[in-house]
Amino acid sequence: MDDLDDMDERQRREFEYHREFAARHRDKSETPVDLDVVSPGPRRRWNAYWSSYDAIMALTVAGKKVLVPGCGFGEDAIRVATLGADVYAADLSPDLVAIARARAERMGIASIHFDVMPAERMTYDENFFDLVYFNDILHHVDIPRTLAEVRRVLRPGGSVVANELYTHSFSQKIRESRLVSRLLYRRMVPFIYGTTTPYITDDERKIDERELAMIEGILQAPICEYFLLLGGRLVPPYWPRVGAFDHAMLNLIPALGRLLAGRVLVVGTVRK
Repeated sequence: MDDLDDMDERQRREFEYHREFAARHRDKSETPVDLDVVSPGPRRRWNAYWSSYDAIMALTVAGKKVLVPGCGFGEDAIRVATLGADVYAADLSPDLVAIARARAERMGIASIHFDVMPAERMTYDENFFDLVYFNDILHHVDIPRTLAEVRRVLRPGGSVVANELYTHSFSQKIRESRLVSRLLYRRMVPFIYGTTTPYITDDERKIDERELAMIEGILQAPICEYFLLLGGRLVPPYWPRVGAFDHAMLNLIPALGRLLAGRVLVVGTVRK
């Protein structure tokens, strides 16, 4: 899908942004994907991304159909495919998909079906997938429409694993205050992100507690795990000791995690 006439205004902005973004990172097509997160060895329970793969591997995805919406440069599609899954990876941007496909071919991975389509309007059949894996994509899309599509394409008993940037509306008000937004944040960006231009699109924002409730609403007995209290706010997000402290504190009292976390991992079975 590369016809701008079929997109809404937000999708057009995302499309144009990622066309330029892909052009700047064309060399990624020749860069293999690091597979450490799916390899044997010590795990990083304090790291939300690693924990999302712990959840995926616990579901034993070998031979199962797994959807990776917003696949970007293909890292997650490739990593999940190495676990033996039959992966379907889609993205709004044909430029990103072209790079992802080239990376998979270079790594000799043939079990990925790449498609160009928005998460809000997928062409997959109903009850087709065993698992949908979201990694930092829901804050780029229309969440209600995307979740409706996910519910449609997942089979009864199918699972969702979602690792997403998160902020409670209370925390966001502090973030948007004059002191933080105009003074502290600008000074902290290079230290926290290692760059003055972090990868943030014009429409991008973290999901909040209302949108988290939407995700939970399509799942039976969802489990939420919270990450990043100091990390990503006062220090770089994945300093191990800080990450371990954040994870322990935020999950000791889940209500505290829901209020103060900067990232959330949601795992559950779809409610059909």
